[in-house]
Amino acid sequence: MALHSIPISDAVRIHSTAMVEPGVKIGAGSSIWDNVHIRRGTILGAQCSVGEKTYIAPGVQIGNRVKINAFVYICTGVTLEDGVMISAGVIFTNDRFPRATTPNLRELRTSDPDEHTLPTLVREGATIGAGTTVGCGLAIGRFAVVGMGSVVTRSVPDFALMIGAPARRVGYVCRCGEPLLRFHYHGEPESADLRCKPCGRAYILRKELVAEAATTWIGSTP
Repeated sequence: MALHSIPISDAVRIHSTAMVEPGVKIGAGSSIWDNVHIRRGTILGAQCSVGEKTYIAPGVQIGNRVKINAFVYICTGVTLEDGVMISAGVIFTNDRFPRATTPNLRELRTSDPDEHTLPTLVREGATIGAGTTVGCGLAIGRFAVVGMGSVVTRSVPDFALMIGAPARRVGYVCRCGEPLLRFHYHGEPESADLRCKPCGRAYILRKELVAEAATTWIGSTP
């Protein structure tokens, strides 16, 4: 059941079967659906939706207007910026070399953060497809799309379209989600001027990096 001793706005909707621990902060207009468990110290922004049976570990940072679907596992160390979409069944990780016990097998390791806990950043507007597993110590770039069932083992550039296990870049997408360029069966061009047919937004591709044409090109990766 929901814990009512926490400072949460009256505008927040929490299902009666959800468990929200003390110390959680939830922004106005957000909805927490059935059997969700949100652990202590997590910050959830305004106008977010957390789908049924999702688990959010302690200290997770979530921006505004983030959509998290059902059966998602978000571990400590994850940050989701504004406008991120996390589809059903996505799993985040935070330890590259996990062990249940100490090396002598005589002591169970705790689940508390330690020197092995690595952060993961999902930048604004990105989408992670259903059933994807995301490795740790990585960044998913702005407005990138990771296709369903992928395994993300390295950082993803802005606007990239990624598929597979391990995930590989097969194109680029617009802010609106429509494909800008696909090169699944052909090599990626070194440079190109791209335009989204549905919405008309323009982009510049230079050496595996995409920037919006209206912004200053800085040549940096996420």
